[in-house]
Amino acid sequence: MIYGYCRVSTSEQNEARQMDALAGLGIPTSRIYADKQSGKDFKRPAWLALVDRLTTGDLVFVHSIDRLGRDYEEIQHWWRVLTKERNIDIAVISTPLLDTRREKNLVGTFLSDIVLQILSFVAENERENIHKRQAEGIAAAKARGVSFGRPVKPPPDNFAKIVKLWERRRITFGDALAQTGLKQATFYNRLRELRAGKKR
Repeated sequence: MIYGYCRVSTSEQNEARQMDALAGLGIPTSRIYADKQSGKDFKRPAWLALVDRLTTGDLVFVHSIDRLGRDYEEIQHWWRVLTKERNIDIAVISTPLLDTRREKNLVGTFLSDIVLQILSFVAENERENIHKRQAEGIAAAKARGVSFGRPVKPPPDNFAKIVKLWERRRITFGDALAQTGLKQATFYNRLRELRAGKKR
């Protein structure tokens, strides 16, 4: 049986390019497994389901090594398990040399192993570079005053007046929330800030 595997790192990314390439090989969608998850390890539901389904003599197509994963040791491990221990072939569309159906002799195996090691290293190195660029981008943004997370909702201009009415039991807490438009936790946060400001 012939199968396909594709992966994108996040739900926002689109796997259409990989799916089209696999479908172009005549692989039905029922035999194409797709994960939307980081390639840092192989604990992915679709990948594990595919591995569980594979039997001796099956063939798995993947668009490129980095779609298989981005961890050097894990790529080497799974490649060895599938191709050498379970006699399953793997073909990497973007790298014809990485096709275990080709030249199953010492020279062919040697060349494939070298290419696999190089591309596995590149895949992991790129993952590390992505993380480094993200960290640098976040640090630069923070230095420019960009804040991350939910924006802080400011209290209304008459917040102090509403608080006073609530403290004097002229209105209920529910009324105070309704009039300020704040949620309970935010109300108490703004209340602490108000009281801290009065103490200064």
